[in-house]
This record gives sequence, C-alpha cells and structure tokens, in this order.
Amino acid sequence: MKTPYLVLSFAALTTALSIPSPLQHFLSGNGIATPQNSLDIKKPSSNDLAHIIDSSPLLSFHRDITKIESISGNEKNVGSFIIDFLASRNFTVEKQIVEPQSDTTPERFNIYAYTGEDRHPDIILTSHIDTVPPFIPYSLHAPTNSKSNPASTSFAREDLLIAGRGSVDAKASVAAIVFAALETLAEKPSTSLGLLLDVGEENSGVGMKTFSSSDLNPSPSSFHAIIFGEPTNLSLIAGHKGALGFRLVATGKAAHSGYPWLGKSAISAILPVLSHLDTLQTTPSEEGGLLRSDILGNSTLNIGTVIGGVAHNVVPASAEAGIAIRLAAGTPDDTRRIIEKAVEDVTGGDGSVYADFYKAGFAPQHLDADVDGFDVITVNYGTDVPALEVHEREDGGRVKRYLYGPGSFYVPHSNHEAITVGEIEEAVRGYKKLILATAERHESELE
Repeated sequence: MKTPYLVLSFAALTTALSIPSPLQHFLSGNGIATPQNSLDIKKPSSNDLAHIIDSSPLLSFHRDITKIESISGNEKNVGSFIIDFLASRNFTVEKQIVEPQSDTTPERFNIYAYTGEDRHPDIILTSHIDTVPPFIPYSLHAPTNSKSNPASTSFAREDLLIAGRGSVDAKASVAAIVFAALETLAEKPSTSLGLLLDVGEENSGVGMKTFSSSDLNPSPSSFHAIIFGEPTNLSLIAGHKGALGFRLVATGKAAHSGYPWLGKSAISAILPVLSHLDTLQTTPSEEGGLLRSDILGNSTLNIGTVIGGVAHNVVPASAEAGIAIRLAAGTPDDTRRIIEKAVEDVTGGDGSVYADFYKAGFAPQHLDADVDGFDVITVNYGTDVPALEVHEREDGGRVKRYLYGPGSFYVPHSNHEAITVGEIEEAVRGYKKLILATAERHESELE
C-alpha cells in the first residue's frame, strides 16, 4: 500500500519520534481501535495464543515472515526465507534482481514462482514483501471481550489478534496468496498459476516496474488475470485513485526584520497560494477545481509539509511546501495544468511562486469486480497496479485485474497495525474463489 512522495529514513524517524508500543492500541474483531486498558482483566496465557498460530501452517508462515524486518530496501532476508519455503513445496522459483544495487546495499530481488515449466501461466497472484518504517515486533493479543460477558477469558479462535509491522500490509496478503495457491494446486494440479512477490512497493514501485519491463511480462500477454493483494477489508476493489505530488516553491529576498521593505518575504508569497490550492478539492472543476468522478468521488489535496526561512528576525528568502493529490479523474497532466493555472491566478504569473512536479504520478485505476460473492468498494490509496504494464492477449482479450486482500485499510502504516486470524483465513478462501472464477472463464473460452 503505497504512500507516494514521502520517503523517510528509518534512523531519522525513530530518532525523531517516540514510537508507542502496538500494545497501546489494537483492533477488535470489528476492526475498531480499542484502548489497551480494556484488556486489564484475566487474559489467556501467551502459550494459549501461540498454540493457535503453531497449529496452523498458514498462520505460522504469516508469523515467520512478519517477524523478519523488511523495510523498503532491506527485503533480502524475508525474500530468502520465502524462496526456501516455496522451493520446498515444489514451486519453480526465480530470483529477479532489482537494480540499482551496490556493494554497500543489501541485495534486492523479486520472487517469481510457478509450477514445473509453466513460466508464463494464465493467472498471476502478486503482493509486496516490503514495509514502511519503523519495524514493530510481531505480537499476539486476545480480542476485546463481549459486552454480554466482559469478564470472560474465552474467545473465538478467529478473533485472535495479530499485531506488528507488515502484519496487514502486506504480509497477510502474501501469506494468503501463497496458501491459496498451494490449496488450489493440491485440489486441481492442472491450474496454471504463478506468484509474484515484489520489493519496493511502499516508496517507488521499483520491483513491479522491473517485472513489468522484463521477459516475465510478455507481449502479447500470457496472463488471463492478475490478482493484486492489498488490505481491502476482504472486498473487491472497483478502482483506486491516482496520485500526483509536487513542491510549491517560493523565492524572495532576505533582509533585516526591522527593515522588511528592503527584502521580499517568500513565506508571505507562498501563503496565499497555499490557501487557494487548499480550496481546489471543493471547487467545481468547471470553475478551476480538481477533477472528480461518479465512481471515485472528488480528488483530494493534502499540504503535507511547509518549510521556510532561517530565523524569526530575518525576512525569509525561500519557502516551500510538499503537496500530494489523490486523483479521482483525468490524467496527471490534466491536474498539473489545473495547479499551474491556480498558481498563476494568485501570483499574476510573476514567477515568485511555482510548482515543481515530481516525475512520478499515475491516473486513477479502474479494476475488475465481476466475481460474485464479494462486497465491491473503492479506495483512496495507491498500489502496484499502475506500475505493471498489462499487454493485450494474443487472442485480443483483455487481461482481468483484481485487487483484494485481508485486513482493514485504516491501520497500515500506523503503530496499531493488526489483523485477526479469521481475516487471514477468509482471504485464502477469497483468493481461491478468484482463481477458480478465472480458470473456469478461461476453460469456457477454449471450448
């Protein structure tokens, strides 16, 4: 689950912030954050909780990969573990090296796995193995007790809560995808499917971009469906917003604050522009506002950072703000033009304030949601979906793209990231349903 344009070093973040323990918050079975003090009653022992995990190969695999720190750029150890796991279960596994690499950085690679020599299968299941910082250790927690019997220490097995960095985003999807594939192949060995577990999704999409431009993504496409794993509340996603980021830069002239007329304040120049940009998400598009759509709603704009000046008694010569837009409609170029026009309207085009756009950016993504048995929703976050160029099939058919997975999309990147046993296990059933629907559709096309 990608948050574009904000890249912080782990060391800087942990130094600057006092990170609360994930025990301070957790999710109850209905996905609502609950204070830790609600657990201050008799609780099952840690051995009782661990036994639930130990007795399930799926949950044990999820535990093992969640315990391995894999902040973007440091995915090697978890990748090596997964390769060994898949190879021991009769997958043919390829390690796809992701550049750039150097002698001072850990090896980075995607994991591509398939059965036998079926290197270009009909169905690809994919998710990412990297996480955002900081690392939060794996832990288990009994769920909130029922209102009817708040003193009870018993609880349904599926409500056991699993916390830790990556427990939701996206190692729950990784685990569920792997076991959905294993179970499908055990039940129907002829199913043509493969796994792509990539790196770098959280900050650049480099892993998926590497796969996209490689011979593993042939043109015309061999794929009939690509199933992307991200936390979706176990719903199928009909679409997600695009993204565009930029710096708003103002230049001025330094002077003594006692004689401000001798300088030009960059902060005074940038403030009215920021104020105007902040209104664009509620301004009708025909009046210069951001674009909107019936499916994804309105585009949103967030002023995430503002910096400027050197001291309170110096007229500031420079200032800038970091801004992220989630696009509900149109292309990144459409929104660039809207922003440039808005800046010009405020400044008169004098060049004192300008938008410096990042090269990255992508349009809204519209996805398939045509398999029965799922709730269908839209989401605002970014994914690997736009980083993968999907080629047309040789028969002229369109490759289906599905986005689905376990866990609430409100908790990733937070210090209370957590998921229930039931959500992970239900996701295995959901992925199998998507695999089966795609396989049956392909079989009917061949008849």
